[in-house]
Amino acid sequence: MSYKTRLFVILFLAGLPGVVSILLIDIEALAAALPFRDDSDVPPITPLIKILSLIQPTVLLALAVFTGVALAFKVGLSAPVAEAAADRLHIGSALKSQILPGVVGGVLGGTAIVLASLLWAPLLPPEAVTRISTFQGFVPLPTRLLYGGITEEILLRWGFMTLVVWVTWRFFRKSAPGPDSGVYIAAIVISALLFGILHLPIAYVVFPAFSASLTLFVIVANSLFGVIAGYLFWKKGLESAMIAHTLAHVVMFVANYIGAYF
Repeated sequence: MSYKTRLFVILFLAGLPGVVSILLIDIEALAAALPFRDDSDVPPITPLIKILSLIQPTVLLALAVFTGVALAFKVGLSAPVAEAAADRLHIGSALKSQILPGVVGGVLGGTAIVLASLLWAPLLPPEAVTRISTFQGFVPLPTRLLYGGITEEILLRWGFMTLVVWVTWRFFRKSAPGPDSGVYIAAIVISALLFGILHLPIAYVVFPAFSASLTLFVIVANSLFGVIAGYLFWKKGLESAMIAHTLAHVVMFVANYIGAYF
């Protein structure tokens, strides 16, 4: 097995538990809480439907891992711990370099999201705040940590951000020997905004009435951390972004538990 194949397997297996953790979401309760406008019955969620729902995120995970393995080295991005494991080296030193930046980024990112939510809450309809709090409860902590902290970083940073850096460099800065800081910053912002925008379809289903303030809140709140994670991926490595994303969910969970975050 070649080095790149081993790296692919390692990262794919790292992201797979997050995909499987989707099964922990109480889809029946979530569907029952949705504001169906025609008062129709909630369709039955069978075990087969739950299993089939994992196909799309599994395919996306595989594509993201493949993209990163193919392009990350070309644009100076890395996954130090996974690369050390793929190279059959001791991962201790690689992991050590990821921990502190990840912890700092996670605390700052989680705190920023909590503060943004508190500041934005007065601008949102009371029903929206109640619904956000209700639907937060349908996603268990293991899913937030595994899918949000690990799988989403592979999808958005290792896969998508790497692709954006490569495309921007090759098509807009092709005379340069490699991507410059402007290319990385653009990729960070684009991937962060995409993460925020991708939450809109779900939000449109959850909220019967959608306002401009709610749209901006969904985008901004979900994009805030993306900037921090993208910076960590660029400067330190993928695993620091994973640590930060996981810890940010812990900060938000604790804040929600004590009533400081909805």
